[in-house]
Amino acid sequence: MVRLLSRLFIKNRFDYEDPKVRGAYGKLASILGIFLNVLMSAGKMIFGKITGSLSMFADGLNNISDAGSSVITLAGFHEAEKKADRDHPFGHGRAEYVSGLVVALLILLMGIELLKESITKIIHPEPMTVSIAAYVVLAVSILIKLYMAWYNTSIGKKIESPAMRAVATDSLSDMVTTGVVIAAMLINQFAHVNLDAWGGAAVSLLILYAGYSAARDTISPLLGQKPDPELVKKVAEIVLRQPDIVGTHDMMIHDYGPGRLFISVHAEVPGSEDIYRLHDEIDNAEKELTEELGCLSAVIHMDPIAIDNEKISKTYDAVKAFMKEHYPDYTIHDFRMVPGKTHTNLIFDCVVPIEETDLDSIRKTVTEAVQAAFPDHFAVITVEHSFV
Repeated sequence: MVRLLSRLFIKNRFDYEDPKVRGAYGKLASILGIFLNVLMSAGKMIFGKITGSLSMFADGLNNISDAGSSVITLAGFHEAEKKADRDHPFGHGRAEYVSGLVVALLILLMGIELLKESITKIIHPEPMTVSIAAYVVLAVSILIKLYMAWYNTSIGKKIESPAMRAVATDSLSDMVTTGVVIAAMLINQFAHVNLDAWGGAAVSLLILYAGYSAARDTISPLLGQKPDPELVKKVAEIVLRQPDIVGTHDMMIHDYGPGRLFISVHAEVPGSEDIYRLHDEIDNAEKELTEELGCLSAVIHMDPIAIDNEKISKTYDAVKAFMKEHYPDYTIHDFRMVPGKTHTNLIFDCVVPIEETDLDSIRKTVTEAVQAAFPDHFAVITVEHSFV
């Protein structure tokens, strides 16, 4: 069904990096989700009331929350498509993440309410009747949720959408919860043990876990999560294609929503080469980053280094070897030497793991170690964290 609808309503449907195509897929999946969840909810709530099954009625309420989640996701994709404006120069792409977070909060709220009601029914149990029609409704529901999990996973991968992946995870958890409802009904019918309220409690716990998982996946990009290592590797590869760029560091990748990346990186170039030719290579690298990664902006800072000075090269190799031996988790870059009458300054930046928080203490320790290892040299070190 999704493939047919995408052929009919989505132009250039294979251009998944196009924000309009992404939005169209997100809206299509959301609208279909609303329709299917309302259909399932109606069936479960009706038969839940008829049979007196709390767990089935709770599962129907869960589908109502899923329909509401799809409405919010639909609104999020619509908002994310808006162009940049005076107040939002980086666009509205993070609206997709916000909608995913709202969905997660609604799922958590529904889970809490169902858990409270289940506890009440455990204390004060009520009789339950079972019918073939109820089994049919639940079995069909599992098949529908399996289909929803499949198409949301497929679309989520194609357009790299955490919101779609969260919906897919929710659909899989719904299959499990419906299975719990069926198990409770079977036990009641054949063993004459009423575990319906306990089944409702189990359903509520699964809903709470699904809400927690969805919140975790949407909060992380909103807070500014570490970029994908493969993306970091690709950025470095593209920049280093230029013949005179010999290294990269201080890379930053800002995510303002799917398809809305801003990249900045420092590129090391020979200080003895023509600056205009080097600047031309920097421009080429920025253009290739924009074209190949679809980022909105790529900015490269040019760092000249001495690569044809034998003394500097040997000292740099020695300092790098020393650091690797004594501080294997640290890396250095922007190495320079400034000779003087009484001593030579060794100037470089030292990148330490993000877990290291006392940067002043690290700078002092590394400075003293380098100066002890290289007499007649004075170390001028800047200690920093990597953002990738």
